[in-house]
Amino acid sequence: MAEISVNPTRMEMKKLQVRYTTARRGHKLLKDKRDELMRQFLDIVREDKELREKVEERLALSYGSFSVAAAVSSPEMLREALIMPKKEGELNVSYKNLMSVTVPEFDYRTTGEGGMNYGMAFTSGELDASVRELGEIMSDLVRMAQLEKTAQLLAEEIEKTRRRVNALEYIMMPRYLEGIKKIKMKLEENERGNLTRLMKVKDMMVKKTLEAKHEDIFTEDEN
Repeated sequence: MAEISVNPTRMEMKKLQVRYTTARRGHKLLKDKRDELMRQFLDIVREDKELREKVEERLALSYGSFSVAAAVSSPEMLREALIMPKKEGELNVSYKNLMSVTVPEFDYRTTGEGGMNYGMAFTSGELDASVRELGEIMSDLVRMAQLEKTAQLLAEEIEKTRRRVNALEYIMMPRYLEGIKKIKMKLEENERGNLTRLMKVKDMMVKKTLEAKHEDIFTEDEN
């Protein structure tokens, strides 16, 4: 840790004490922010984990049904059945402030007629089940994307906050304390030096006074 260069004066010590107090207050605020970010992050990760397990389970069912449909139907018929959807999806993105972090909010809506977008005379029931399952989990997929993006942004902010906390705790605050300690030691040393000089001056004055008295007594005795 690089040492801080200070002038050994009371004014400089006062400045360092003010800076140290400000740094300690900022350190506490940043620690509180970091702890709250961690709490928010863990809640989001927990929700995302539960949602991912649910989505993966339903995707597995949908893929299984689609595999069966692909096995009993020709690729041309599948392409014709799925090429023109009846519904359209619209994704609106807004933003909100979460602990000084700007995170996205996704709003997914579908427009168009309901039902399947193909005739059911030449398609299998497995294809119907696969398409229906995918349509039902679309909102969960969008929600999961929102959660994971939010978790990523919070993780980046947590790392930034952690570095600031560590910089204050292990670099800036110790530097200020070391500077204050040096100034105190220097001022105490100066006070001891001044006290020593004053004592020497006092001893010299006492000595001169005694010598003057001795000279007066000697002069009186001669007279």
